[in-house]
Amino acid sequence: MAGLFLVLEGGEGSGKTTQARLLYTRLMQEGRTPLLLHEPGGTPLGEQVRRLLMAERGNQGRRQSGIEPLTELLLFSSARAELVAKVLGPALQEGRVVVCDRFTPSTVAYQGYGRGLPLDTIATLNRLATEGLQPDLVILLDITPEDALRRVTAQGSLLEEARAVEGRGRQDQEGLRRFEQEPLAFHRKVREGYLEQAAADRERWLVVDGRLSQEAIAEAIWSRVGPLLTG
Repeated sequence: MAGLFLVLEGGEGSGKTTQARLLYTRLMQEGRTPLLLHEPGGTPLGEQVRRLLMAERGNQGRRQSGIEPLTELLLFSSARAELVAKVLGPALQEGRVVVCDRFTPSTVAYQGYGRGLPLDTIATLNRLATEGLQPDLVILLDITPEDALRRVTAQGSLLEEARAVEGRGRQDQEGLRRFEQEPLAFHRKVREGYLEQAAADRERWLVVDGRLSQEAIAEAIWSRVGPLLTG
């Protein structure tokens, strides 16, 4: 594929969605015609899966009711298969730059490390859903769950363990985030999953300190993305 595939990753509260939008805007300013996507979503089926997963939120820090870990994995994989086949793949074939908010690394981190599903099962499903497609660059905004919590305190708690008021979560333009109510231990495992993936593939991963200012993070990202556009 002739295009450039860029993925933004990170735990809850890392700021990856903001940086994905900033990167998309910067690419447009550079005269590109980028495509901004998020997972799950980007297709009619993907958006339905997104709404379903957002609706199935647990209470009082318990795992989401009604959806088993394997079912959750299969839902994400189904949405991804649609996205790759109908939107992402064709855009790359057209030579476009695609910026995606989450991709296969999220599945490894959340459903693998966080939920404890077998990593080989996840790898097989990821290959099937993506037809072997891998990002040219994965940008990880790394931040501890504790730091993320402090960042979003004014907007509401990230984790149920760290707040006294029940039933509300931090909101952004995408609405209530599905995984906010998971225990702190879950988010620590997710972070471990991200960092281990990054350590195993340093050439394709860029790890940025998520505690930096938005401007500093954006510049760190662009310093890596810019050369890829002319390479």
